[in-house]
Amino acid sequence: MKTLIDFITRLLGCPVVVFGGLIAVSAFSLIAALIAEVVFGLEPCILCVYQRGPFVAGILLGIIGLFFWRKNTRATNAILLLCALNFLINSAIAFYHSGVELKWWRSIVEGCAVPSLEENPQSILENILSAPSARCDEIPWADPILGLSMANYNVLLCFGLFIVCAWSFALLRQRQTHSE
Repeated sequence: MKTLIDFITRLLGCPVVVFGGLIAVSAFSLIAALIAEVVFGLEPCILCVYQRGPFVAGILLGIIGLFFWRKNTRATNAILLLCALNFLINSAIAFYHSGVELKWWRSIVEGCAVPSLEENPQSILENILSAPSARCDEIPWADPILGLSMANYNVLLCFGLFIVCAWSFALLRQRQTHSE
């Protein structure tokens, strides 16, 4: 067990591995979402679309991190912190979406809820035409074994990426403190 922890610690102490992994996982997540949409016909709701943004940011931050990792340790640390915050926020969005799917709470995000019939009919039509038609409180696909939705898996994935970024940041800071 100790050798596994040492191996993971060595990997997370290498910014190239961390940033490259963030780019790969983020790209894979976006590709998987697009395959689910295009190939399997699963239309995303607005909260699904919101969860894609941090993956795009993860790719961009990873590329910037690869550029700076040898040149500027402060920039590398700042980028790792931004990545950690980025994935923590995405985990929170996915958790919120999971709660909406499981009917723990109603969504306050415009485009998730069915518009009130008391509104102006023209604005109802505009809302329907401008937003994704999938409802946020319906699970379009659930894992047949565990029953978890894509939003549930995104909570776990993004929280795991947050831990990876935070752990990598701590290791790099520790190494910098010892070298000074």
